[in-house]
Amino acid sequence: MAFSSNVTNFMSVSPNSPIAHLSNIKFSVLSIPLIDSYSPRTSSSTSLFSVHTSSRRCRPFSVQAMTSSFGSRLEDNVKKTLAENPVVVYSKTWCSYSSEVKTLLKRLGVEPLVIELDELGPQGPQIQKVLERLTGQHTVPNVFIGGKHIGGCTDTVKLYRKGELEPLLSEANAKNTQS
Repeated sequence: MAFSSNVTNFMSVSPNSPIAHLSNIKFSVLSIPLIDSYSPRTSSSTSLFSVHTSSRRCRPFSVQAMTSSFGSRLEDNVKKTLAENPVVVYSKTWCSYSSEVKTLLKRLGVEPLVIELDELGPQGPQIQKVLERLTGQHTVPNVFIGGKHIGGCTDTVKLYRKGELEPLLSEANAKNTQS
């Protein structure tokens, strides 16, 4: 998609300014997404810029930028956290459902790794988006046992009431031996 805009709408330039001749510049941007056919997450974008002035035309130049590297690093960190810890709860400190799950797990003798998303600054919402991509769940708590997504509070409590939660915890070696 091509895009043109006139810089004079963007900035005001004094007629005596050394950059007064730039006031009639128009920019054209052509953006072409490039996607690696083997990995849909690895993509780059190439933009071609042409600078047009009333008196002459400059050569086009290109700019490349990698996208999704930060998001994929976050996703890798989330997956690593899940693989290295038997029970992980992504939570928010103010959420009563998160508190209920944490209380239930502690009552069962489990000390989960609790990640309070609201205490992580701007990274909290980014991790929550990664979790939504991985699980389809956008709410907290987001509970994982043995690297497997269990669900939220309702799902965890249902498993407990059906007698299925404790076997999952034992299978993941999540129970403390001191309880």
